[in-house]
Amino acid sequence: METRVRTPHDVFFAPQRLLVPLFQRPYVWSKEGQWQMLWDDIRRQADRMVATGLPPTPHFLGAVVIQTQPVTIGNLPQWTIIDGQQRLTTLQLAYDAAHQVLTLAGDVIPAKQVEDLVVNPAHFCKSQQDRFKVWPTNRDRPAFNEVMAAELPVDYDQLTNRASRMVSCHQFFAAEMSSWLEGGSEPNRGEVLAHILLTALQLVVIQLEANEDSQEIFETLNARGTPLTAADLIKNFVFQRLSLEDSAAEEAYQHYWHLFETAFWEREVGTGRNAIARSSLFLNQWLVAQTSREIGTRELFGTFKALSEHGVLPAMNELLPMIHESAVRYQGWSQAAALKDGALDRIQLFVYRTGALDSEITKSVLLWLTDPARDPIPEIKIGAVLACLESWLVRRALLRLSTQSLGSAVAQMLDELNAHPRTDCVDVVTRFLRELDAPGTYWPGDEELRRALEIMPVYKRMRRGRLRMILEAIEDHTRGYDSGKPSLTGQRVARDTHHIEHLLPQQWESNWSVGTDLTARTARAGSVHLMGNLTLLTSQLNSKVSNGPWLGATGKLNHLKAHDVMLMNQSVKALDGPWDEPRIGARTREMADAILAIWPVPAGHVGALPLGADRGASSVTVTVADLLREGLLEAGQELRARQGKFADGRATVLQDGSLQVGERVFETPSGAGRSVRKRATNGWHFWATVDGTRLTELRERYAADLQVEEVEVDDADDDADEAD
Repeated sequence: METRVRTPHDVFFAPQRLLVPLFQRPYVWSKEGQWQMLWDDIRRQADRMVATGLPPTPHFLGAVVIQTQPVTIGNLPQWTIIDGQQRLTTLQLAYDAAHQVLTLAGDVIPAKQVEDLVVNPAHFCKSQQDRFKVWPTNRDRPAFNEVMAAELPVDYDQLTNRASRMVSCHQFFAAEMSSWLEGGSEPNRGEVLAHILLTALQLVVIQLEANEDSQEIFETLNARGTPLTAADLIKNFVFQRLSLEDSAAEEAYQHYWHLFETAFWEREVGTGRNAIARSSLFLNQWLVAQTSREIGTRELFGTFKALSEHGVLPAMNELLPMIHESAVRYQGWSQAAALKDGALDRIQLFVYRTGALDSEITKSVLLWLTDPARDPIPEIKIGAVLACLESWLVRRALLRLSTQSLGSAVAQMLDELNAHPRTDCVDVVTRFLRELDAPGTYWPGDEELRRALEIMPVYKRMRRGRLRMILEAIEDHTRGYDSGKPSLTGQRVARDTHHIEHLLPQQWESNWSVGTDLTARTARAGSVHLMGNLTLLTSQLNSKVSNGPWLGATGKLNHLKAHDVMLMNQSVKALDGPWDEPRIGARTREMADAILAIWPVPAGHVGALPLGADRGASSVTVTVADLLREGLLEAGQELRARQGKFADGRATVLQDGSLQVGERVFETPSGAGRSVRKRATNGWHFWATVDGTRLTELRERYAADLQVEEVEVDDADDDADEAD
């Protein structure tokens, strides 16, 4: 057995066949689970190399185990993949996609360099099976062979196996790499991408001889155990290089590092698609604050080690106290933010609200602002910077904009902060955010946000924790907590405690009927999930009012007047008449005003990206509501099913972007299509306008207007649709 660290060039360059055994599972990796993270790692390395010209930091991808197989003279060397087939297959699909993108871009030499890692030279191939260096299981071979052998440019929609994960993986990497190549004017971007793919990634390759027990090795590698975190690796590295006697090293460990091995720091914290030990997350954020570099969590240890060895970071005896002091503050903020009741200072409130948004990306700026090793910044200026950052994040979250590029923007922001006196931090951050003009990073202005909030079914479009935080902020605003003066109410609303209640209930037909008039029913259904129809109630009061009527001795209004203490409901409780669509619309506008006041932008900031502006290649999520806003559809417009025996199917476009089929309302085209076909349906292809224009064509027209290349479809709520 031989174990070595190798680059993909080392692994794939030689003519060979890497065979996936028949008994192994089929290809199961996905965009959410693995592809996006791999691309993010590649992109960060490429961005850094383009910006600095410096060689990339080696990035570890994991381990693979292969076992040599006996072959006859004249045949290609063969290896059986014992462990790591998902990783190796993904790399082959990504590299073939890179070959396509580089070829179409005219980067001939980089394209050939990448192709050499995918395809065996023709003079080594005795059969068609010898062409590709990785050979999947029987189940995956048709899709793998089809997409890898397709003529350029690959027309993915025309592939027989277009629904396969193999095809989706190839298409994902092709789209991302094409977008990256076109995202800058540097003439060497193709060379940089190829260099990263060939040499900047690393695998631990365990090579077994033919007579070794591969199953024993496989079981040992996959045995249950607790893997080392990045924080564990950094600890070992730091204390190995700490020039102290044993007793002094033990004392340093107890004083400076032991806290990282407590329950608070060992707990895993969600960061978008992933979870990571809080200690590792903090060290990542701290290192970004120190270096102004975007650093992936899987790059943390390698980057920390490289920066330490090159003298970028202070000596270990200086480093430990710096990390420890920042960690103590960080823990204090986090624990205060986790309390359900009580006052919060500006930092603690920022930590709570960004936590509700599942956004850790700006913690690096917070650590920079409070860094004990730098000149102190007045609290009022720290608060002003955090207010800008919070507005940026909340406004983008309300519009459901992508977070993929925010890490790079934060690194650039830190670079700008380091280039100016620390006392200028408010002006620097404000100017930086105002000047962001890409879809993935811009700071939305008032007009765009207000227009969206007035028609957005926020209850369906936002995660409950995020929406609850927004409603809590509106209640605190009503109590006077954003006025700059002490609140006369004496306390903030309890956090992460109350239930979100629909004043007009979701199941409104029984007690809130408007008869059979389609226009009235459409208006009512379209108002249920608007911001103005939502409030916060205690769990007891929420269960008491539930789906009951509005008026009467046992109605919702009387219960609210008798028991509700929320100031945000004062105008509602002052009513004597019905709670209806005009009043929901008016309250929605009032709540939109509150949101704009809680999370303001600088005077004169527009923020919205005009149609036709040079937005560059990007990825956006498109909804029917987007098509409505751009005039590609109209409220009340009829859609027709396009398919055979279902051609009589009809759907009506509602004002909030949902679709009504018969008496039921669906948030997405696929949910509406499924109600007609009684099985999973791609509603963007299923539904068309009266003149035969498919929704997918309108979606592509919308994307063309925005000058984006990849469109994500907003069909995430299909299951919820069916449950309504």
